[in-house]
Amino acid sequence: MEGRCAVETWAEFGFSGTPCTPRLKFGFGTDVFICPGNDEVYVFSSQDRKLTAVIECPAPVTDLVESHDKQFLYVACRSGVYCVSLQSLPSRAQSSPADASSSPAELKMSTEFLAVAEGGVLSLLLVGSVLLTLSQRDASWVLTSYRSSNYEMLSSFSLPLVSGDVHNEAEGKTATRRRPLLTCVHSSVATPPSSPSTSSTASGGRLCLEPVLFKLLFGIDAALAKSPVVLCGLPDGRLCFLPLRPPGSRLRVLHSLEQPVVFVGASGVMETGPGHARCLVAVGEQGRVVLIKSDEGGSAGGGNRTVFIEGCVPGPVMCGCVDKKRLYYSTGSDLLVLDLPEVSSEGEGQQMIGTSSMTDAALQSPTSLNVCRVVALAEPTCNTAGEVQLLGLSVRGQLQRMTLPVEREDARLPTVPSTKGGRSVRDLLSAIGDVCERASLLKTAIKSKNQILRHLNQVLNISFLLIASTDTEEPLPIQEKPIRCHAVAGWSRLLQTDSLNLTCVLDNSSPYVLEGGWTLSIAVFPLSCPPGAGGESSSTNFSFPFHNLHPGETLEVSLPLAAAGEASFPMTVSCSLIFSLTGLLGEEAANLPGLQDSCVSLPLNTLTVDWLHALQVTGPIATHRKAASRPSDTTHPIQAFLRSRRIGRGGRGEGGGETEREQHAASVRVSSELLRDTLVLKGSDLDAQNVGLSLLDWLLSEAPGGVAAGRHGDKISGSVVHAQGPNGHTVKLTAKEVDVGQEESLAAVEVQVESASIAAVCGLHHAVLSRIQALLQTAPERAASTKSIQSLGLRQALQRAERLLQQIRQSRISGAFGVGVSTGQMSQSLLSAYQELRENPLLII
Repeated sequence: MEGRCAVETWAEFGFSGTPCTPRLKFGFGTDVFICPGNDEVYVFSSQDRKLTAVIECPAPVTDLVESHDKQFLYVACRSGVYCVSLQSLPSRAQSSPADASSSPAELKMSTEFLAVAEGGVLSLLLVGSVLLTLSQRDASWVLTSYRSSNYEMLSSFSLPLVSGDVHNEAEGKTATRRRPLLTCVHSSVATPPSSPSTSSTASGGRLCLEPVLFKLLFGIDAALAKSPVVLCGLPDGRLCFLPLRPPGSRLRVLHSLEQPVVFVGASGVMETGPGHARCLVAVGEQGRVVLIKSDEGGSAGGGNRTVFIEGCVPGPVMCGCVDKKRLYYSTGSDLLVLDLPEVSSEGEGQQMIGTSSMTDAALQSPTSLNVCRVVALAEPTCNTAGEVQLLGLSVRGQLQRMTLPVEREDARLPTVPSTKGGRSVRDLLSAIGDVCERASLLKTAIKSKNQILRHLNQVLNISFLLIASTDTEEPLPIQEKPIRCHAVAGWSRLLQTDSLNLTCVLDNSSPYVLEGGWTLSIAVFPLSCPPGAGGESSSTNFSFPFHNLHPGETLEVSLPLAAAGEASFPMTVSCSLIFSLTGLLGEEAANLPGLQDSCVSLPLNTLTVDWLHALQVTGPIATHRKAASRPSDTTHPIQAFLRSRRIGRGGRGEGGGETEREQHAASVRVSSELLRDTLVLKGSDLDAQNVGLSLLDWLLSEAPGGVAAGRHGDKISGSVVHAQGPNGHTVKLTAKEVDVGQEESLAAVEVQVESASIAAVCGLHHAVLSRIQALLQTAPERAASTKSIQSLGLRQALQRAERLLQQIRQSRISGAFGVGVSTGQMSQSLLSAYQELRENPLLII
């Protein structure tokens, strides 16, 4: 085809992403009906080049058809079929207070316009005085006919669904729904069409076939009765037909394209008379083209027969139309024209039944018209100059008229008429504009893909970095991890309520940027179950999304740990980074159901908040009365334990307060030489002379395990500190130097914990031992003499500890199997063992 396609934009409606297939139809006059697939219908005048009416429907429009007398317009919605008078639209525009000459008429459909109350109608067809609807109900397609005068139902036909229909119905929730097609086929033209179409397709979906082909396809009864035949193109690929006049007619399958039917038309390439076509054309969504014609059987005789010629064109096909010689179709990215093969009726059909090589070759070379993003086409027309004109609707809602150049016999001559010079330049500029638009879209898509790949590469690098730091044989200290968390625990008061809060800081020391899509996840759960929890420890999860944390930067978040009196310590705080793949893919994740909930979780480090973090220091013991160091020997241990757990009963002011209650104590002894070697090395400001004061200050101020206590004020000035625990009880911490041994003494520091609450004593005792255990890992190795070990009585202390350990194991085994002891006896045995361990601590050297 010589020259280029000229594109002229008539109007722009500005819609996109509609749920139904867009429709574009010529009326019987100069009107063009535009159905974009949403709940509006536009009426456009091709003569005046302006929008004349806008019809708003109660639901998305699936199809529309105009009556033959140009009086009524039938519109199919999900809620039914509506009928509107076209003659009343201009009067509605004139009654508007605005300028009627410039503004289109507006009509909002209501129940008064409802003609057929049938839900789910997908296609409409008007044949004479019969209105036909096609809908999907349960497991079948239903074709129903009504009388157009009073909308009385005449008949109904059904066809079972196949698996492809169900699949498409499920996909219709996220993509544009491919609707079925309805068209009418006649064997002769009763009334010449008034449409300027040059094809054998008249307005309203009428196809006029040559009588021989009509009889071969639809039977002798339909041909003798001159019955109109309804053709149905279904989304599963079946092409069905139904003769309307013969009695006992039913829906039957004519052919199957095995892919959704996009277009059905008639071509006049083998036309024998005006309005008669000898070729029926069907096009599938994936590019399959079927030409159906009649063949005389060649020289061997045998009468007429039907020939099905199949081929494929590049797809996918979104819409199409035909004229006498060509098939025009759009793939969304380009508008193509395909010259249909000219085949004589002298026996060549016999050859094509056996082989389809010639047909395939003819269907594999369509010509590009350099027009992109067309989603709907109307029937082709021809102007006075003999140029074929197409009316199309773009994906952005532009109504475009495309003029194709005339195919000339002297195409080889290089001369170009001077009258067409300006048009050639305009056509060239239009083609350049279309190519630039397509290139811009491709550039945007490539840029988006590159950004996603770069972001994914960053995520993989961070994942490998964190996994490598956790897979080492010796785990790295928290300070050496590339991405780590540390925290500060502190008390705050809000609305006369004290609560312990944790300020967690995410430190990015890696060379990578933590971009959008990352979330800091923090899980908090107690190591032991609080009383009354039923043996189950509940965890609390916190999520903090963030964007663009560059190397060297930190992210600080705060979260509540527990209210006063409700905490169960120690608590474990597990920190991790989570990356959501939905945030990486954006809108494309909606098309991938398996990735919608996918994420990458990378553990960072685990922090521990113990009793020492939760203490509220009130000051040194300068004016307080000294409390007893251990409970009285005459008190029953079980009763003492139960009294210490009665938190909140009677108040602190009753009975003289906590100072009059029975006190419990626990102590830890550490070698002074060990403390001088470790504490002095850890900080130059520690007092090397008063080792007890240095140890006490280190226990209350340092941040072992990545958690620091958020206390404000001066350093600890005395060796005795009063504080309030998270359960509300007063505790006292004492650090003093003692001599251990008989023949040869060894200087040591004894840290003693005292409180009326045995829970506070146990918690603080565990916290002090955990801190000193961590301190021992930094101590220099030094061998102790055998004489010193014997003189300090360490062997006897170890034997006593082993005996107590055996007693604890025996009590647990007896309690588990219920042999010999009751629950009360087992509790008393365990408590007495724990008290003996507290009163006779081992010396840590």
